[in-house]
Amino acid sequence: MKFTAKQIAELLEGDIVGDEQIEVFKLSKIEEGEEGSLTFLSNPKYYPYLYSTKASITIVDKTFEPEKSISSTLIKVESAYEAFSKLLEFYNQVKNNKIGRETPHFISDSAKIGSNEYIGAFAYIGNNVVIGNNVKIYPNVYIGDNVTIGDNCMLFAGSKIYSESKIGSNCTIHSGSIIGSDGFGFAPNENGQYNKVPQIGNVIIEDNVDIGAGTTIDRATLGSTIIRKGVKLDNQIQIAHNVEIGKNTVIASQAGVAGSTKIGENCMIGGQVGIVGHLTLGNNLKIQAQSGITKSLKDNQVVQGSPAFEYKDFNKSYVHFKDLPKVVSRVNEIEKQTAQSKNNE
Repeated sequence: MKFTAKQIAELLEGDIVGDEQIEVFKLSKIEEGEEGSLTFLSNPKYYPYLYSTKASITIVDKTFEPEKSISSTLIKVESAYEAFSKLLEFYNQVKNNKIGRETPHFISDSAKIGSNEYIGAFAYIGNNVVIGNNVKIYPNVYIGDNVTIGDNCMLFAGSKIYSESKIGSNCTIHSGSIIGSDGFGFAPNENGQYNKVPQIGNVIIEDNVDIGAGTTIDRATLGSTIIRKGVKLDNQIQIAHNVEIGKNTVIASQAGVAGSTKIGENCMIGGQVGIVGHLTLGNNLKIQAQSGITKSLKDNQVVQGSPAFEYKDFNKSYVHFKDLPKVVSRVNEIEKQTAQSKNNE
């Protein structure tokens, strides 16, 4: 797919300096620009590359004035960084704007699917499924019975949506994600074995949620596991049964949240954080990477460590902790000198 400088300038409301009919068909970094590619320049650190890049089109700020000749056609905009981000979003929409049904696939006769759908090869859509408009279902996606999916959702290849799950509008679920698998529920018996506790609840994902590749969200034992509006989950996260995550909370990769914990709104949770079950975590929290959360937290706290405590206190403690070998060595020396003094008395 090719675009001219004129088409791009119209989209970005920019001014062209150079050949308005020159075409591009790919994106590149400015230092790696090739003929037929489009790039941008916003960081002064990269100014020198503008004079050597082979990119056909470069987006720059309106305030930029070259100091020597440039081979690349320029598109001048208010903010090159924001304009390039807008262009990336547009490019992504065009790239993913697939329509139609590939074969083979299976769709139950009782399923209801809206308009402008894309259904990839080997997709499975079960009984009584309801899917909105403009939904993109990539190859090898599994959608179980009684699932509902809102408008403008994207389910990438290999994602699995178990029965009874409810997904809102404008959601993205990346490859390998599993929504609605059984919660980890087992009860010990008198023989020292474990009996499975049936998990008969579901998962509810509200609007504008992004779920990264390989992330698992378990169905509730009873009731629902709930992911509120605007939540963003990174790759390889485990959300256990009956967890609730408040709106606009973001969680980085490899974090795990144990069963029945409630997380508030607008929280930022770092990678590899572990949160035990049955806690209540407040709003606007910041939990640093690799922290272990073992107790409930109030609004606006910033914590670090395992078990986690206040971030500022952690940093003060770390100053002493990293010097612990020296402190131990000094204490041993003092004890040695004290023992010698006693022996000399």
